[in-house]
Amino acid sequence: MTEEHPGPAEAVDSVLGALADPTRRRLLDLLAERGEATATELAGRLPVSRQAVVKHLTVLDAAGLVSGSRVGREVRYAVRPAALDATARWMGALAADWDRRLANIKRVAEAAEREE
Repeated sequence: MTEEHPGPAEAVDSVLGALADPTRRRLLDLLAERGEATATELAGRLPVSRQAVVKHLTVLDAAGLVSGSRVGREVRYAVRPAALDATARWMGALAADWDRRLANIKRVAEAAEREE
């Protein structure tokens, strides 16, 4: 079975969907602080069950935001920054586009004001 890789738009959608949940954002914060942790360790720092943490980690993993690696009987999770970086670049390009549009509107408005 071959794994299909999402295109840039789908990857950004997946990251934004994963980041929409405050528990998942907190999990990313905890993993960024700790470097890596198990679902049990993470659940000890959150007001949700271990099973809920595993479900959230599955969503984060599918979005490319975390990865899990087996160490003995444990699965240790760590942040994968590439998906966040790609999303930040997309958001930066979007912001730059809006800045250009707003600058054009401002120029048109100022020109119209001077003509009055």
